[in-house]
Amino acid sequence: MTDTIRPDTPSDRGDPHDPATMALLALSWLLGDGERAERLLSLTGMTVDDLRVGASSPRILAEFIRYLEGHEADLIAAADAIGASPAALVNARIQLERQT
Repeated sequence: MTDTIRPDTPSDRGDPHDPATMALLALSWLLGDGERAERLLSLTGMTVDDLRVGASSPRILAEFIRYLEGHEADLIAAADAIGASPAALVNARIQLERQT
C-alpha cells in the first residue's frame, strides 16, 4: 500500500517550527477572533489585502509577531493556540528579521 499525502495533513502545512509558519499560524489564530482582528487592522492601519500580500514577506511577518509582543496576553494566547511557547514566537520574529 502506498502512503498518500492529503492536502490537509500537517506535513503539507510546513514545518511548525519554521519562523514563517509560526507567524502565519499565529496570524490565522488572531484573524479568527473578530475583536482581535479588528484591533490589529485598526492599530496597524493595514487592510486584509495588505495582510494577504504581506503574508509572504519576512518583514511583515516579523512585524506581526512584534505586534503580538506589544499585547502580552495575545502573545501568550497565540503561542498556546499554535502549540508553541511565547519565547518561540519571539525567536521566530528575530529569525524573520534576519531574513530582511
